Amino acid sequence: MSDYQAVVVGAGCAGSVAATVLARQGKSVLLIERGSFAGAKNMTGGRLYAHSLKAVFPNFEQVAPLERKITRENISLMTKDANTTISFTSPELGERDVTSYSVLRADFDNWLSSKAEEAGADCVYGITVEDLLWDDKRVVGIRCGEDEISADITLLADGSNSLLSERAGLAARAKPRHLAVGVKEVIALDETTIDDRFMNNAGEGTAWLFAGAATQGHVGGGFLYSNRESISLGLVVTLADLCASEIPIYQMLEDFKAHPSIAPLIKGGQLVEYSGHLIPEGGYRSIPTLHRDGCLLVGDAAMLCVNLGYQVRGMDYAIASGEIAATAAGAALDDNDCSAANLATYRSLLEESFVLRDLRAYQHFPEYLAQTKRLFKEYPELAARIMKSLFCVDGRPVEPLRDKVIGPVKGIGLFTVARDLRKGMKAL
Repeated sequence: MSDYQAVVVGAGCAGSVAATVLARQGKSVLLIERGSFAGAKNMTGGRLYAHSLKAVFPNFEQVAPLERKITRENISLMTKDANTTISFTSPELGERDVTSYSVLRADFDNWLSSKAEEAGADCVYGITVEDLLWDDKRVVGIRCGEDEISADITLLADGSNSLLSERAGLAARAKPRHLAVGVKEVIALDETTIDDRFMNNAGEGTAWLFAGAATQGHVGGGFLYSNRESISLGLVVTLADLCASEIPIYQMLEDFKAHPSIAPLIKGGQLVEYSGHLIPEGGYRSIPTLHRDGCLLVGDAAMLCVNLGYQVRGMDYAIASGEIAATAAGAALDDNDCSAANLATYRSLLEESFVLRDLRAYQHFPEYLAQTKRLFKEYPELAARIMKSLFCVDGRPVEPLRDKVIGPVKGIGLFTVARDLRKGMKAL
């Protein structure tokens, strides 16, 4: 008899939700996390699209450690000294069916793992899972140092750099073009200052994405999320592109913070957290095999993340994959059959859900970004030139508006711009 019916490795969004749902089913569950507490090593981004969390915790808004409800969306194209921004705000962004929140993952993940414990899961922290246990070709548990813990099914939710998924034979080492390096600072500011600087009403927040000089022309972007009493500010750069850069990402972040559009926003703030991590950005085409005898792969370990430039999603996919994995695992345990054939239900359920439907729809976009580096240099400069021609008045006779727009576009080439636009629309 196994020590547990299910062992879940990793107490991020996917792992804690999977453990919660399995424990609610009455299964014996161990949730194991290498950090000293859930969220101790997970500093990802800061925005949660709440629809998938609501499916598991209908009243989460009353108890979860949420920062601000996002009601303002900003997207910027940056040059070294200019910033062209589109801003959108609407009450509809705050409606319950489409709400999103800024979160601090250390607090949020800690709360989420506590829900697994409340549901009946055993939660253990500060323990590294070094290897898997095998019975022929079947995964039958985990090994932590000299300790071996057996399980009927093992769920791997140990993040994008998952060594266990490699050892399970589910994934090869991720290619540099399928990963990005993220760095983030949390900068403390008082609540009133944040409200004023970002034009936020009390309890409401801003999500702001940047392309161009933020990453000094490299494939990637910057992000900013307003929290209750802090700002989450950082960069994400594709690993393959970063390897060819003469500028390290920490210097990119310092330059980003010093940009004339950013420096006033964080003026007087105090750095309270700095972190770096790998992020899966390969999309649908980078998803590994998700199941084998006695084992499932969930969340970032399954590469379930997408960056569309105007929108970055991963947490809602992780939460949904954790719930779906627990549903498939629970059914397999009820059948007393945790074979790969029976666990294939997990992939089928993911394919039917928004998770893989979304990723499949956007499967060509990561390649488009990698092949269209003009998006990160020439196009931000184009936007700045057009804006300057519109708003700078020097007393000379005015040009027709058409010429103010078409003139800068010709610098790149009308055909090139049309082709990039067409490819981008096709990829989306």
